[in-house]
Amino acid sequence: MLVKNQSMDDYSSQKNIDFIEALHEIAHDMHWSWSHATDEIWKKLDPLLWELTHNPLVILQTVSQDKIMGVLEDESVRQSIDEFIQDKRQAALSPAWFQKAYPNTPLTNVAFFSMEFMLSDALPIYSGGLGNVAGDHLKSASDLGIPIIGIGLLYQQGYSRQVINRDGSQQNFFPYNDPGQLPVTPLRFPNGEWLRIEIKLPGYSVWLRSWKVQVGRVTLLLLDSNDMANFPVHRGITSELYGAGAELRLLQELVLGIGGWKLLKALGLKPEVCHLNEGHSAFVVLERAADFMEENDQSFEVALQVIRGGNIFTTHTAVGVGFDCFAPDIIKQYLEKYAKDRLRISLHDLLALGRQNADDAMEGFNTSYLAIRGSGHINGVSKLHGSVSRQLFSSLFPKWPLEEIPVSHVTNGVHMPTWDSPEADKLWTEACGKDRWLGTLENMEQHIRLISNEKLWQLRLATQETFIAYIRKRYSRQLAMSGMPLKTIEEAKHLFDPKVLTLGFARRFVAYKRPNLLLHNPERLHRILTDAKRPVQLILAGKAPPGDDAGQAMVKEWIQLINQWELTNHVIFLSDYDMILTEHMVQGVDVWINTPLRPWEACGTSGMKVLVNGGINVSVLDGWWDEAYAPDIGWALGNQENHNKDNNRDASDAEQLYNLLEQEIIPEFYSCDEKGIPVAWVNRMRESMARLTPRFSANRSVREYTESYYLPAANAYLNRAANKSELAIQFVNWKQNFEKKWSKIRFGDMTVASGNNQHCFSIQVYLNGFHPDEIRVELYANGLKGGEPEKYEMKFLEQSPPDTCAAIFNIIIPADRPSADYTPRLLPQNKNVSFPLEFACILWQR
Repeated sequence: MLVKNQSMDDYSSQKNIDFIEALHEIAHDMHWSWSHATDEIWKKLDPLLWELTHNPLVILQTVSQDKIMGVLEDESVRQSIDEFIQDKRQAALSPAWFQKAYPNTPLTNVAFFSMEFMLSDALPIYSGGLGNVAGDHLKSASDLGIPIIGIGLLYQQGYSRQVINRDGSQQNFFPYNDPGQLPVTPLRFPNGEWLRIEIKLPGYSVWLRSWKVQVGRVTLLLLDSNDMANFPVHRGITSELYGAGAELRLLQELVLGIGGWKLLKALGLKPEVCHLNEGHSAFVVLERAADFMEENDQSFEVALQVIRGGNIFTTHTAVGVGFDCFAPDIIKQYLEKYAKDRLRISLHDLLALGRQNADDAMEGFNTSYLAIRGSGHINGVSKLHGSVSRQLFSSLFPKWPLEEIPVSHVTNGVHMPTWDSPEADKLWTEACGKDRWLGTLENMEQHIRLISNEKLWQLRLATQETFIAYIRKRYSRQLAMSGMPLKTIEEAKHLFDPKVLTLGFARRFVAYKRPNLLLHNPERLHRILTDAKRPVQLILAGKAPPGDDAGQAMVKEWIQLINQWELTNHVIFLSDYDMILTEHMVQGVDVWINTPLRPWEACGTSGMKVLVNGGINVSVLDGWWDEAYAPDIGWALGNQENHNKDNNRDASDAEQLYNLLEQEIIPEFYSCDEKGIPVAWVNRMRESMARLTPRFSANRSVREYTESYYLPAANAYLNRAANKSELAIQFVNWKQNFEKKWSKIRFGDMTVASGNNQHCFSIQVYLNGFHPDEIRVELYANGLKGGEPEKYEMKFLEQSPPDTCAAIFNIIIPADRPSADYTPRLLPQNKNVSFPLEFACILWQR
């Protein structure tokens, strides 16, 4: 009997060990951050620590073994752990959307390079929108089974944390990120040696430690420079996100691009596609080319032509001053030897890759220009931003019409399972199924339209209760930390009312976002908020970047107004805007306000996050809202005209915002039927949820990148690399030949005959030795009333008499508009070249 009991004890002990190991496995896989299947376990282990950190690993390292063992005695806990692990194993073995849709694709890996990733507050290596997009991109790639590998940096301090003093002044702190308490694992060789990457800089090496983050089906690889073998100053390269000073920023970008590609190679990975998420990642272009040169014994020109076919550059910048641009001297200091020894090109040729004018010795080195010249696809992050980017990059493609500048767009989306509330998740699951975000979204809109008014309004009431409870707790802690009296702290625990219309504004506090637009007329704002019959409550959050005095002054202005007007019952400013606070705000507010200067918001994703939760947007027609807005799903500020920062525009936009609140938003919210349901408001919720949630989900955007960019890019790279780089070698030779003869090509005389509702154009072209098949002659006319331009290819008719050396091209077109509207132009023609991205020559008749 004793032996039997001992055996049972051993079995029970081993089972507990197995469950503890499973908990550690779960804690190290970021899938927990959006599945929420194990949230209750972490709450049971330490509810306060979970609420403050959302970091399972910290909880496992903090609570006692006795506490863990006690929680594991609960059969429901064991069952949750088993189900999570079994689902994870099953997902790894089962084909996802990508494997089903593209079973025979040559695409095996996409390397996604980004300076920041927002996955969870458990891994604070993000600042804002760029990291948000990158993190949601990886999560959706995991859901869909797309073979993406993230490449980023592990920062010792991450981005700044915010404390607001009593007088409203912002303090910035940089807490240390202890890798032992982050969901990261060192990458090691089979013999236990830590995988470290060496980057050789002039006179010394920088060693980089490598880490792995599991994000469901996909992996995020991180590098950090805090290696004991480095000089102290170089250990700080990855000290903080977007560190101050051009030299530190350059070193961070070299680590990301060059070090990131070296890490992939060290792991034996050869991605067909590299996705450069902003210009910070551009140096991967150089290292990928250098690696191809070394492996295939090719020149830099050939290697660049091969690898650019497999590179995609996404720009998130809406103003020229936002691009990283380094002084020539600093590029010379760090990259002259690299250019000579690794790339076998001159410093001049390297600098030319990042300049508009290759021969301007004073021009800086723009990393976005390098990314463009090293990529086969370029895109902005909204339809409007695509247009803005074509203007920003037009100088690289002189004489080309704006609409033909080779920048397209993929509008960002957000990972809806990350941002939906438990109540919203339940409602969507009932309507659309548990696996609704794991494939295509065709039927989602019609299913959401079937949800009753009662259920939608109950969703709003339930999420508000949860949200207001969280706000009270967080604000009370904030007041206690700032040393406020106990009475004030206690009163904060009873602020706000779940039944009252709740507005939200949470952004970076920078000038172009105009976070103080609502303060344009404080008296009017006060009247709106404190109306006894139809009160309004406003929740604000946001950090000013360290060193941005103007942004910090805007934070202070809000705090001082709240205090001076005694608006604490109606307005709360929550400090230290982070991912946890974001989740609660987008799940709980009724209306999300966004007030940027158009077109400075490249996309903006904060307003997308409220969609799945039934929140409604009121925003300037900028970024994503410019293409999303319709009168029955939200409200628009201003019109579709671009504007600069000026007081008159601020005044008119503020006036319109006040009017919208007073005349439309507030009345609609408080106009209820006999059941207490605001029917018009609920209809607006339903339409916004049904039409916009699928459209602005990361599920859609990641599938769009995959089908329109990743798959074509993989094929382009493989085709160019095939047969010892035959196509790339042909391109280099073709380009050199074309450039030699291009300057002497010219137009001759043109005749136009009009009649019978037709125009007949005939023009002479002096080809300077080119065959007519090598060029393309077109008639071009600008589009009418904002429409597409008209382009007609002219046909080679005959060679002129020998004494003229000209070729004749002609065409007959409908006389729908005056013949003077059309201008002949001449372009190179080569089916293997992307014009004007890879070759920008163009000639217009004068």
